[in-house]
Amino acid sequence: MADRKAAIERKTRETEISISIDLDGSGESAVDTGIGFFDHMLTHLAKHSLCDLAVKCKGDLEVDAHHTVEDVGIAIGQAIAKAVGNKAGIVRYGSSIVPMDEALVMTALDISGRGGLVYGLQLGKEMIGAFDSELTLEFFKALVNNAGINAHIRQLDGGNAHHIVEAAFKSFARALREAVSADERTTGIPSTKGTL
Repeated sequence: MADRKAAIERKTRETEISISIDLDGSGESAVDTGIGFFDHMLTHLAKHSLCDLAVKCKGDLEVDAHHTVEDVGIAIGQAIAKAVGNKAGIVRYGSSIVPMDEALVMTALDISGRGGLVYGLQLGKEMIGAFDSELTLEFFKALVNNAGINAHIRQLDGGNAHHIVEAAFKSFARALREAVSADERTTGIPSTKGTL
């Protein structure tokens, strides 16, 4: 497979973001969004996907974290789409079930070129540190829509919001790791249509 790296710069009146990703990395990360819990989750995303990920975001946190979290999701999604290229030789599908103490979360995804999210997390706590838990949905929706990934994220058990969100990021990361990996049995596009 060709070099699967990408860099994205995104600047709006609300955020200024630079992202770089290497799909064939070792899980290294350098993340600074100004939101501690979100940085922690993005570090898990890199570590468990084995993608090297650098994220730098300066956002209007004096308003709230929404623009930062959503726009980082947009930029990471664009970087994944760019890095994966025409998708020749990839596994395409990935799934993972991850436990985190009492929480259990499943992710199944398809790098189909058609973005879409089916989201099934029930988070009873509004804030996790300085992170609004409802932004978990906004992040994953932005990422998958811009990456062209169809993803199902389902909570199978759990009550602690921190544990549920962390399990979601880890399960998504491990499913992504599987989906973008090289399929040794094929070199073409993994679709009967011949394109994804």
